[in-house]
Amino acid sequence: MRILGFSILTALIATSSIRAEPAAEQQVLDAVKAPDLTVVHLWAPWCSNCQAELKSGGWLKMAKENPKTRFIFVSVWNNGNDGRPMLEKFDPGPRTGDAKIKQFAGLPLSWIPTTLIYKGGDLRYALNYGEIRFPVLQQFLADSESEWSHKGEPKLEE
Repeated sequence: MRILGFSILTALIATSSIRAEPAAEQQVLDAVKAPDLTVVHLWAPWCSNCQAELKSGGWLKMAKENPKTRFIFVSVWNNGNDGRPMLEKFDPGPRTGDAKIKQFAGLPLSWIPTTLIYKGGDLRYALNYGEIRFPVLQQFLADSESEWSHKGEPKLEE
C-alpha cells in the first residue's frame, strides 16, 4: 500500500521545536478553513500506534470512502524529519529528544497519534488519545457534515 499515492493527502509537514514551526502551522491553519471537512492527523514514524493505523489500511479506506474530505498528515516528535519514508515503507525509528512540540494550531499535543477534524475553520472533533478506530472516525465525519441545533427542543425544568 502506498499512502502517498492518493491525492487527498495534501500536506506532509515536519515539526520539531517545542512549538510547531509557524510556517507549517500556518499552512495547516489555512487548509482547515476550506468549507469541506479536513482531517489533520499528527503522527510519528516510530510510533507503534501510528504504524498500526497505516498497516491496517484504514487511512487509505477512509480517503477512498470520503473523497470530498482533505486528509493532512503532520509528522511530529521525529527530530524534524518529515516521515515521508514511513508512509511509503513501515520502518520504525527511535523516539528521541525532549524538543517535542507541546501544542499545534493552538491545541495541546500530549499524545500521538492525534486526529483533528475541521469544517470551515471550526474544530469539530479532537481525538487526542492515540490509535484511531476508523468506524468511529467515519461517524465523526458524518456528524461533522450534519447540520444540527437544539432549536425547538423542550427546555429543562429549572
